[in-house]
Amino acid sequence: MSEKYKFDDPEGRYFVTLSIVHWIDLFTRKEFKHSIVESLKYCQNNKGLVINAWCLMPSHLHMIIRSDSEPVGAIIRDFKKFTSRQAIELLGTINESRKEWLLRAFKASGEKLKRITSYKVWQDGNPPELLMSNKFQEQKLTYIHYNPVECEIVDEPEYYWYSSARDYSGINVCWMLN
Repeated sequence: MSEKYKFDDPEGRYFVTLSIVHWIDLFTRKEFKHSIVESLKYCQNNKGLVINAWCLMPSHLHMIIRSDSEPVGAIIRDFKKFTSRQAIELLGTINESRKEWLLRAFKASGEKLKRITSYKVWQDGNPPELLMSNKFQEQKLTYIHYNPVECEIVDEPEYYWYSSARDYSGINVCWMLN
């Protein structure tokens, strides 16, 4: 994780966006999406991550988060590291027509950095925005939930499966985040 982005308030609630290198649309197959959801559930159940809102788009993940125990920055760092390895493993097991291209792109991104030994899936940094007011939090919540509408994936936010908009509207699917 980039050193210039800090979660300074340990009790703060933050808006973050985690993006795939080169904004590659990695999350187009259900296996990749389910992997992210399961990893977020793990962070909730085992690391104290509290997710107030989220939306997984094809190339990025938006969240409003805080932590009840571990530092948020450490949770995000570990999440990105684990899901990077998982994505590379999934590329070896699922039917993905872009497999070779994706692996080349992730390898090329990793070769540029001394600290990366093989593949780089996530972009460095996730500039956290501390949500200091209800108005700012509501603005970010609306942005998160309307992202799939703006991208013309769905007509209404609650129709998008990989978003907390479903929870906010009362629609609940058993494998979704709590």
